[in-house]
Amino acid sequence: MDEKSKVTLHGTWASTYSKRVEIALKLKGILYEYVEEDLKNKTESLIQLNPVHKKIPVLVHDVKPVAESLVILEYIDETWQKSPRLLPEDPYERAQVRFWVSYINQQVFEVMSRVIFQEGEAQAKSVEEARERLKVLEDGLKKHFPNKIIRENDDVGLLEIIIIATFGAHKVYHEAIGVEIVDPANTPTLYNWIERLQELPVMKDVELPRDRLVNLLQSYRQKHLQQAANA
Repeated sequence: MDEKSKVTLHGTWASTYSKRVEIALKLKGILYEYVEEDLKNKTESLIQLNPVHKKIPVLVHDVKPVAESLVILEYIDETWQKSPRLLPEDPYERAQVRFWVSYINQQVFEVMSRVIFQEGEAQAKSVEEARERLKVLEDGLKKHFPNKIIRENDDVGLLEIIIIATFGAHKVYHEAIGVEIVDPANTPTLYNWIERLQELPVMKDVELPRDRLVNLLQSYRQKHLQQAANA
């Protein structure tokens, strides 16, 4: 592969945002080089590639950087127009996918992230809020995607990528912090989508290592709680 056509992804192993891009690249069968970044000691390359936010992920294609996970995903879909297509052809269906992706990004992911670093009453309140927002997502999936079937790579699009990258490790989070948010009783449609997606070989290729993730979550949690106690 010559330098001009080379594809490189700068990310971190535990990042939901990096995982989104990895999944898309593998679904499309795009060969790429992966560069693991240490966000506590950012490389000069990362800063130069993404001077605005100085964050991962960054995709480099044709020696040109593209930043922000959702921007990267649409860039991938428009550049490599082969199956599976990440966004539907129908304008209304495409709008619905973008709406629920935005909802997960802005309404669900943020409150779920708070749960990791809280305890007691504050955590219980955030858990309840997360469950309420997930119920809205559950109802949206039932209403707008009632006939969704996930059996192979071609059944995976942008919304499915966001769902598996965001919620795919929910059982590991339960193990690490003792809180269950996604469950088959309250969000059966979402739970089923996750289960079906996890059965695809491409998802197993990018699955986060359980023990390593548990240790990371518990370490982050203890450090944050200790800092809060000493504040």
